[in-house]
Amino acid sequence: MQDANHSPRGDDTTHFGFEDVPLGEKQGRVDEVFHSVAGRYDLMNDLMSAGLHRLWKQALVSMLRPSRTRPFRHLDVAGGTGDVAFRVLEAGGAKTSVTVADINAAMLAVGRERAEKRGIERAEFVEANAEELPFADASYDGYTIAFGIRNVPRIERALAEAHRVLRPGSRFLCLEFSHVDVPGLDAIYEAYSFNVIPKLGEWVTKDRASYQYLVESIRQFPPPATFERMIEEAGFRRVSHRPLTGGVVAIHSGWKI
Repeated sequence: MQDANHSPRGDDTTHFGFEDVPLGEKQGRVDEVFHSVAGRYDLMNDLMSAGLHRLWKQALVSMLRPSRTRPFRHLDVAGGTGDVAFRVLEAGGAKTSVTVADINAAMLAVGRERAEKRGIERAEFVEANAEELPFADASYDGYTIAFGIRNVPRIERALAEAHRVLRPGSRFLCLEFSHVDVPGLDAIYEAYSFNVIPKLGEWVTKDRASYQYLVESIRQFPPPATFERMIEEAGFRRVSHRPLTGGVVAIHSGWKI
């Protein structure tokens, strides 16, 4: 059955929130959103989720389980501020290194500044498009993307690139907003998302429109079963997902065999 939020559209258009836009236009508009909110992105995550995003990201890294004894080269995509990357470095050993790839220079600037203040040297920040990663085939031991893949214009290309850059035996993990599956909570979550989050964005960042887009983009993201099929079509195996907080978010997993 076709999801109501995923009606068929032409090959040359995609969604930007609830608006259909030319495919080539979406990335620029997404860049504007994150350039606008970069300085207070992590603060807004704390406020919007009441701090739960920290637990969700910790669950993501716990599933990754970077080696504490062997070299572990990790790629975190759309993680410009370093929030997930720093957790990976803390969970891994001295031979763990992380490349943070993000298409948005403003987000990367925040991450570099945070890394410098913390004295973190094993994190590299690279401006890169998830659909065309500038990294060699089979060059990473792990790949994460947290709250970023729904903003990619061509999700299937990003998944194919994730598969390409991972070594055989490595894991793809995606933390993304999902579909609430608890009766009652779904209505509360819907009301909170559309009535509170944009107002919060206006108050904290002076940018209501960006957070209106972010809320709408969550509703446009495919349901878990559909996204699992997309991950499988990219070549991953043993694909699964783990809902958290009543389905507010889910961690999607796939292995490169």
